[in-house]
Amino acid sequence: MATQKIVVDPLTRIEGHLRIEVEVENNKIKNAYSVSTLYRGIETILKGRDPRDAAMFTQRVCGVCTYTHSLASTRSLENATKFDIPTNANYIRNLVLGIQFLHDHLVHFYHLHALDFVDVTAALKADPVKASKLGVSTPEGLKAVQAKLQAFVKGEQLGIFTNAYFIGGHPAYKLTPEQNLLLTSHYLDALRMQVEIARGMALFGGKNPHPQFLIPGGVTCYEGLEPQIIKHYEEIFQKAKKFINDYYLADVLLVASVYGDCATYGGTKNLMAFGEFPINGKIDSETAFKSGIILNQDLSKVHPFDKGKIEEHVRHSWYVGKEPHGPFDSDGGPKFTDLHGEDRYSWCKAPRYDNLVMETGPLATVVSNYAQGNEIIKKLVGAVLKATGLKPEQLFSTLGRTAARCIETVAISEMIQDWIDGYRDNIAKGDKVINFPWTNPGNAKGVGLVNAPRGGLSHWINIEEKKIANMQLIVPTTWNCGPRDAKGLVGPVEEALIGAPVVDAARPVEILRVVHSFDPCIACAVHVIDLENNKTREFKVL
Repeated sequence: MATQKIVVDPLTRIEGHLRIEVEVENNKIKNAYSVSTLYRGIETILKGRDPRDAAMFTQRVCGVCTYTHSLASTRSLENATKFDIPTNANYIRNLVLGIQFLHDHLVHFYHLHALDFVDVTAALKADPVKASKLGVSTPEGLKAVQAKLQAFVKGEQLGIFTNAYFIGGHPAYKLTPEQNLLLTSHYLDALRMQVEIARGMALFGGKNPHPQFLIPGGVTCYEGLEPQIIKHYEEIFQKAKKFINDYYLADVLLVASVYGDCATYGGTKNLMAFGEFPINGKIDSETAFKSGIILNQDLSKVHPFDKGKIEEHVRHSWYVGKEPHGPFDSDGGPKFTDLHGEDRYSWCKAPRYDNLVMETGPLATVVSNYAQGNEIIKKLVGAVLKATGLKPEQLFSTLGRTAARCIETVAISEMIQDWIDGYRDNIAKGDKVINFPWTNPGNAKGVGLVNAPRGGLSHWINIEEKKIANMQLIVPTTWNCGPRDAKGLVGPVEEALIGAPVVDAARPVEILRVVHSFDPCIACAVHVIDLENNKTREFKVL
């Protein structure tokens, strides 16, 4: 069979635009290129500024996983000065980051990933009464959703669904009409829930997205000490937790029961997790989720994480130079060559850990903590494996990655109540301190590590004469979506795509399933090129 080249461009994300190129032979992907086509240059903007400005600028990188860049920048300053924060500040930071995870993962599953599995139009054929027996939705509610969909179809107002792969039927979409109706209904329910959760972040952060309450040394939200604010946050959290347990977990298990084939492809070999959710305000505090490195899918040994082993490769990126450099070092600057070249083909650099390719994200967090005996994670992984019939090694897959994100969400929801109770108890003891005065060191280097919803995020700051001399951001999508390195080793997304099936080259939904499982965002255009006759066809994808 002739080799086909499939180009997905742009497969956009909030941090930039992603282009995916694959070569397909005998209905399997044999080669892949992950191409970031947008140059941001946030680090350049920061040079010469007061280090305390960094948090306000860097969180504008992303408005979906908002707050995490602000936290990483703030932690980089605290790391540079070995500065502890008050107990209350640690609780507040964990509460905001925790509910951010709940928000982000719900948005990902329902609004960025679900339509890779759900045929919205097939829901019109469903029996609402039968569909209601599959979940917690009522027949009346499902009938209303069905009527709304019917009105969209009759009025030719399908909007973002208009050119979806499932239009007209697709062999890789396997849900029954009733299952499609249930999940479509939950898609709409999740839109309302994400608004509610965002209010929870704003209670402490002042606003959302881009909360403005972090400073090196703690937080500034004194109103967050008031009982009514804590009570309001708790009420929002409890609604979110119920939605996660009643809808999200059940829906992921439903998808897993039908799409078991997604556990046979899309995996990578190595995983890297940063620790997260500090137990206390000490700079060297232990974390609820531990850091760890998994090599060659071996769960029998978790290697300790060492940030000193991180380097950035630019051999196949649009930057000056060929040799890898440390995160504190400036790159040689941008140097665009050719979009279609195999030599340099991405604005993403290729981060490496000890010269190894690393996937980061919920799968890394869940697997490494499962292997280290985290009780909450072990319980949840065991329950999911039992419900789906999967084996632990099958977590290294497209389906495993999607399930891990749900497991991480449920685990965090089980920890948040303890943080609320601990925060209340600490205030009741008379402690109302939320920040310690921080002094600019003049000259120092620091690293801010955050295990964000999409994975390991690090900010590397070099302060000279009280100003930012250099700052480098290594974000999760750089780790996952980066290109080949100096050794020619493919990045995690490229690795995950190679070997994946493509049932219909004109509508390669399997590509979307793999790439979306890493959590990119939004709709994209697909161009399919037949190398024999050089014909190009154009499609819209979700």
